[in-house]
Amino acid sequence: MAAIDDLPPLREVIETHGLRAKKTLGQNFLLDLNLTARIARAAGDLQGSDILEIGPGPGGLTRGLLAEGARRVLAIEKDGRCMPALAEIAAHYPGRLQVIEGDALEVDPLAHLTPPIRVAANLPYNVGTELLVRWLTPKDWPPFWESLTLMFQREVAERIVATPGSKAYGRLAILAQWRANARIVLDLPPQAFVPAPKVSSAVVHLTALPEPRFPADPAVLSRVVAAGFNQRRKMLRASLKGVAPGIEDHLAAAGIAPTERAERVGLEAWCALARSVAAAR
Repeated sequence: MAAIDDLPPLREVIETHGLRAKKTLGQNFLLDLNLTARIARAAGDLQGSDILEIGPGPGGLTRGLLAEGARRVLAIEKDGRCMPALAEIAAHYPGRLQVIEGDALEVDPLAHLTPPIRVAANLPYNVGTELLVRWLTPKDWPPFWESLTLMFQREVAERIVATPGSKAYGRLAILAQWRANARIVLDLPPQAFVPAPKVSSAVVHLTALPEPRFPADPAVLSRVVAAGFNQRRKMLRASLKGVAPGIEDHLAAAGIAPTERAERVGLEAWCALARSVAAAR
Protein backbone atom coordinates (compact mmCIF):
# COMPACT_ATOMS: atom_id res chain seq x y z
CA MET A 1 0.00 0.00 0.00
CA ALA A 2 1.43 3.36 -1.02
CA ALA A 3 1.85 5.84 1.79
CA ILE A 4 -0.09 9.10 1.61
CA ASP A 5 2.27 10.81 4.06
CA ASP A 6 5.32 10.06 6.20
CA LEU A 7 3.31 9.14 9.29
CA PRO A 8 3.17 5.55 10.59
CA PRO A 9 0.61 3.01 9.27
CA LEU A 10 -2.68 3.11 11.14
CA ARG A 11 -2.29 -0.36 12.61
CA GLU A 12 0.95 0.82 14.19
CA VAL A 13 -0.76 3.99 15.46
CA ILE A 14 -3.54 1.97 17.05
CA GLU A 15 -1.08 -0.41 18.70
CA THR A 16 1.16 2.40 19.95
CA HIS A 17 -1.72 4.31 21.56
CA GLY A 18 -3.81 1.33 22.67
CA LEU A 19 -6.81 2.38 20.59
CA ARG A 20 -9.09 -0.65 20.76
CA ALA A 21 -12.42 0.36 19.17
CA LYS A 22 -15.26 0.84 21.65
CA LYS A 23 -18.70 -0.47 20.73
CA THR A 24 -20.29 2.04 23.11
CA LEU A 25 -18.90 4.86 20.96
CA GLY A 26 -20.01 3.25 17.69
CA GLN A 27 -16.37 2.92 16.62
CA ASN A 28 -15.20 0.87 13.65
CA PHE A 29 -11.79 2.01 12.47
CA LEU A 30 -10.99 2.16 8.74
CA LEU A 31 -7.29 1.36 8.51
CA ASP A 32 -6.63 1.28 4.75
CA LEU A 33 -5.17 4.70 3.90
CA ASN A 34 -5.91 4.09 0.21
CA LEU A 35 -9.61 3.87 1.11
CA THR A 36 -9.54 6.95 3.35
CA ALA A 37 -7.86 8.85 0.50
CA ARG A 38 -10.64 7.72 -1.86
CA ILE A 39 -13.26 9.02 0.56
CA ALA A 40 -11.39 12.32 0.79
CA ARG A 41 -11.33 12.59 -3.01
CA ALA A 42 -15.07 11.82 -3.14
CA ALA A 43 -15.61 15.02 -1.15
CA GLY A 44 -14.48 17.02 -4.19
CA ASP A 45 -11.79 19.69 -4.56
CA LEU A 46 -10.75 20.37 -0.98
CA GLN A 47 -8.24 23.12 -1.67
CA GLY A 48 -9.53 26.41 -0.35
CA SER A 49 -12.13 24.72 1.90
CA ASP A 50 -12.39 24.10 5.61
CA ILE A 51 -13.46 20.56 6.46
CA LEU A 52 -15.52 19.46 9.45
CA GLU A 53 -14.80 15.86 10.44
CA ILE A 54 -16.75 14.02 13.13
CA GLY A 55 -15.26 11.03 14.93
CA PRO A 56 -11.76 10.93 13.40
CA GLY A 57 -10.60 8.12 15.71
CA PRO A 58 -6.94 7.39 14.96
CA GLY A 59 -7.03 9.82 12.05
CA GLY A 60 -7.16 7.78 8.86
CA LEU A 61 -9.65 10.00 7.05
CA THR A 62 -8.08 13.07 8.68
CA ARG A 63 -4.79 12.21 7.00
CA GLY A 64 -6.57 11.63 3.69
CA LEU A 65 -8.29 15.02 3.85
CA LEU A 66 -5.06 16.85 4.65
CA ALA A 67 -3.06 14.95 2.02
CA GLU A 68 -5.72 15.80 -0.57
CA GLY A 69 -5.19 19.51 0.12
CA ALA A 70 -7.85 20.59 2.60
CA ARG A 71 -7.15 24.15 3.75
CA ARG A 72 -8.00 23.24 7.35
CA VAL A 73 -9.64 20.32 9.12
CA LEU A 74 -11.66 20.71 12.31
CA ALA A 75 -11.96 17.27 13.91
CA ILE A 76 -14.38 16.65 16.77
CA GLU A 77 -13.58 13.51 18.74
CA LYS A 78 -15.38 12.24 21.84
CA ASP A 79 -12.77 9.59 22.74
CA GLY A 80 -9.94 11.19 24.68
CA ARG A 81 -7.70 8.17 23.97
CA CYS A 82 -7.39 9.38 20.36
CA MET A 83 -5.97 12.81 21.24
CA PRO A 84 -2.26 11.82 21.20
CA ALA A 85 -2.56 10.17 17.78
CA LEU A 86 -4.39 13.19 16.38
CA ALA A 87 -1.80 15.52 17.92
CA GLU A 88 0.87 13.71 15.90
CA ILE A 89 -1.07 14.44 12.72
CA ALA A 90 -1.49 18.09 13.71
CA ALA A 91 2.27 18.37 14.21
CA HIS A 92 2.86 16.85 10.76
CA TYR A 93 0.51 19.39 9.14
CA PRO A 94 1.27 22.61 11.06
CA GLY A 95 -1.66 25.02 11.34
CA ARG A 96 -4.02 22.84 9.30
CA LEU A 97 -5.63 20.55 11.90
CA GLN A 98 -7.61 21.61 14.96
CA VAL A 99 -8.96 18.89 17.24
CA ILE A 100 -11.77 19.47 19.73
CA GLU A 101 -12.42 16.81 22.34
CA GLY A 102 -16.17 16.65 22.82
CA ASP A 103 -19.54 15.33 21.72
CA ALA A 104 -20.42 16.32 18.13
CA LEU A 105 -24.07 16.61 19.17
CA GLU A 106 -23.14 19.32 21.65
CA VAL A 107 -20.20 21.20 20.06
CA ASP A 108 -20.93 24.20 17.79
CA PRO A 109 -18.23 24.00 15.11
CA LEU A 110 -19.03 27.21 13.26
CA ALA A 111 -16.91 29.42 15.52
CA HIS A 112 -13.89 27.47 14.31
CA LEU A 113 -14.62 27.26 10.58
CA THR A 114 -14.33 29.69 7.67
CA PRO A 115 -16.47 29.24 4.50
CA PRO A 116 -16.45 27.50 2.16
CA ILE A 117 -17.08 24.51 4.41
CA ARG A 118 -17.46 20.83 3.60
CA VAL A 119 -18.26 17.98 5.96
CA ALA A 120 -16.49 14.65 5.58
CA ALA A 121 -16.73 11.89 8.15
CA ASN A 122 -16.77 8.20 8.89
CA LEU A 123 -19.69 8.82 11.23
CA PRO A 124 -20.07 6.76 14.39
CA TYR A 125 -23.01 4.43 13.72
CA ASN A 126 -24.85 5.51 16.86
CA VAL A 127 -25.13 9.23 15.94
CA GLY A 128 -24.83 9.28 12.16
CA THR A 129 -28.48 9.66 11.23
CA GLU A 130 -29.13 12.27 13.92
CA LEU A 131 -26.24 14.41 12.71
CA LEU A 132 -27.40 14.13 9.09
CA VAL A 133 -30.92 15.24 10.01
CA ARG A 134 -29.51 18.23 11.89
CA TRP A 135 -27.40 19.26 8.91
CA LEU A 136 -30.40 18.95 6.57
CA THR A 137 -32.79 20.93 8.80
CA PRO A 138 -31.08 24.18 9.85
CA LYS A 139 -33.15 27.25 10.65
CA ASP A 140 -31.92 28.98 7.50
CA TRP A 141 -31.12 27.65 4.05
CA PRO A 142 -28.63 27.45 2.33
CA PRO A 143 -26.77 25.72 5.20
CA PHE A 144 -23.24 26.38 6.45
CA TRP A 145 -21.96 23.43 4.40
CA GLU A 146 -21.50 23.08 0.65
CA SER A 147 -21.34 19.29 0.69
CA LEU A 148 -21.54 16.30 3.02
CA THR A 149 -19.44 13.19 2.35
CA LEU A 150 -20.50 10.70 4.99
CA MET A 151 -20.11 7.02 5.71
CA PHE A 152 -23.16 5.12 6.96
CA GLN A 153 -24.35 1.58 7.27
CA ARG A 154 -25.34 0.52 3.75
CA GLU A 155 -29.00 0.31 4.81
CA VAL A 156 -29.00 3.96 5.92
CA ALA A 157 -27.21 5.05 2.73
CA GLU A 158 -29.89 3.33 0.65
CA ARG A 159 -32.61 5.14 2.59
CA ILE A 160 -31.00 8.51 1.77
CA VAL A 161 -30.96 7.94 -2.00
CA ALA A 162 -34.14 5.82 -2.30
CA THR A 163 -36.80 6.51 -4.91
CA PRO A 164 -40.61 6.20 -4.65
CA GLY A 165 -41.90 2.64 -4.73
CA SER A 166 -38.86 1.09 -3.07
CA LYS A 167 -38.87 -0.37 0.44
CA ALA A 168 -36.07 1.99 1.50
CA TYR A 169 -38.01 5.10 0.45
CA GLY A 170 -39.24 7.16 3.38
CA ARG A 171 -38.78 10.28 5.46
CA LEU A 172 -34.99 10.32 5.20
CA ALA A 173 -35.06 10.20 1.39
CA ILE A 174 -37.52 13.08 1.22
CA LEU A 175 -35.60 15.14 3.75
CA ALA A 176 -32.30 14.65 1.92
CA GLN A 177 -33.53 14.99 -1.64
CA TRP A 178 -35.70 18.04 -0.97
CA ARG A 179 -32.68 20.22 -0.29
CA ALA A 180 -29.71 18.33 -1.73
CA ASN A 181 -28.45 16.10 -4.51
CA ALA A 182 -27.54 12.74 -2.95
CA ARG A 183 -25.69 9.75 -4.38
CA ILE A 184 -23.74 6.75 -3.11
CA VAL A 185 -20.10 7.14 -4.18
CA LEU A 186 -18.36 4.20 -2.50
CA ASP A 187 -19.23 0.81 -1.02
CA LEU A 188 -17.14 -0.76 1.74
CA PRO A 189 -17.32 -4.38 2.94
CA PRO A 190 -17.23 -5.24 6.65
CA GLN A 191 -13.67 -6.56 6.42
CA ALA A 192 -12.41 -3.05 5.59
CA PHE A 193 -12.91 -2.14 9.25
CA VAL A 194 -11.43 -3.07 12.61
CA PRO A 195 -13.40 -4.54 14.21
CA ALA A 196 -15.46 -5.76 11.25
CA PRO A 197 -19.12 -4.72 11.69
CA LYS A 198 -21.92 -7.14 10.88
CA VAL A 199 -23.14 -4.97 7.98
CA SER A 200 -21.70 -3.36 4.87
CA SER A 201 -21.09 0.38 4.72
CA ALA A 202 -21.39 3.04 2.04
CA VAL A 203 -20.28 6.61 1.52
CA VAL A 204 -22.95 9.12 0.50
CA HIS A 205 -22.12 12.49 -1.08
CA LEU A 206 -24.72 15.23 -0.71
CA THR A 207 -24.44 18.63 -2.38
CA ALA A 208 -26.58 21.44 -0.97
CA LEU A 209 -29.05 23.04 -3.38
CA PRO A 210 -29.27 26.86 -3.35
CA GLU A 211 -32.92 26.48 -2.36
CA PRO A 212 -35.28 23.54 -1.80
CA ARG A 213 -36.23 21.60 -4.91
CA PHE A 214 -39.93 22.48 -4.48
CA PRO A 215 -41.52 25.15 -2.27
CA ALA A 216 -42.96 24.00 1.06
CA ASP A 217 -42.98 25.02 4.70
CA PRO A 218 -40.33 22.80 6.36
CA ALA A 219 -42.36 22.18 9.54
CA VAL A 220 -45.55 21.33 7.64
CA LEU A 221 -43.72 19.09 5.18
CA SER A 222 -42.03 17.25 8.05
CA ARG A 223 -45.34 16.74 9.87
CA VAL A 224 -47.20 15.51 6.78
CA VAL A 225 -44.42 13.14 5.71
CA ALA A 226 -43.99 11.78 9.25
CA ALA A 227 -47.70 11.04 9.53
CA GLY A 228 -47.75 9.30 6.15
CA PHE A 229 -44.74 7.07 6.77
CA ASN A 230 -45.51 6.29 10.40
CA GLN A 231 -48.34 4.15 9.04
CA ARG A 232 -46.91 3.42 5.62
CA ARG A 233 -49.09 0.36 4.98
CA LYS A 234 -52.28 2.39 5.30
CA MET A 235 -53.91 4.45 2.56
CA LEU A 236 -53.07 8.12 2.91
CA ARG A 237 -56.66 9.13 3.59
CA ALA A 238 -56.36 7.04 6.77
CA SER A 239 -52.78 7.74 7.82
CA LEU A 240 -53.15 11.51 7.30
CA LYS A 241 -56.64 12.00 8.73
CA GLY A 242 -55.24 13.64 11.85
CA VAL A 243 -53.04 16.09 9.94
CA ALA A 244 -55.75 18.49 8.78
CA PRO A 245 -59.54 18.62 8.31
CA GLY A 246 -60.68 17.54 4.87
CA ILE A 247 -57.48 15.67 4.13
CA GLU A 248 -58.96 14.06 1.01
CA ASP A 249 -59.47 17.53 -0.48
CA HIS A 250 -55.82 18.37 0.21
CA LEU A 251 -54.71 15.11 -1.37
CA ALA A 252 -56.80 15.88 -4.45
CA ALA A 253 -55.32 19.38 -4.64
CA ALA A 254 -51.85 17.82 -4.65
CA GLY A 255 -52.80 15.31 -7.32
CA ILE A 256 -52.55 12.35 -4.94
CA ALA A 257 -55.16 9.59 -4.90
CA PRO A 258 -56.57 9.19 -1.36
CA THR A 259 -56.08 5.42 -1.71
CA GLU A 260 -52.35 5.84 -2.41
CA ARG A 261 -49.73 4.79 0.11
CA ALA A 262 -46.86 6.96 1.34
CA GLU A 263 -44.04 5.00 -0.29
CA ARG A 264 -45.47 5.60 -3.77
CA VAL A 265 -45.74 9.40 -3.51
CA GLY A 266 -42.91 11.45 -5.01
CA LEU A 267 -41.18 14.45 -3.46
CA GLU A 268 -42.96 17.04 -5.62
CA ALA A 269 -46.39 15.69 -4.61
CA TRP A 270 -45.45 15.68 -0.91
CA CYS A 271 -44.44 19.33 -1.21
CA ALA A 272 -47.72 20.16 -3.00
CA LEU A 273 -49.64 18.46 -0.19
CA ALA A 274 -47.70 20.43 2.43
CA ARG A 275 -48.52 23.70 0.62
CA SER A 276 -52.21 22.83 0.51
CA VAL A 277 -52.31 21.97 4.21
CA ALA A 278 -50.36 25.13 5.11
CA ALA A 279 -52.67 27.33 3.06
CA ALA A 280 -55.72 26.07 4.94
CA ARG A 281 -54.36 26.78 8.41
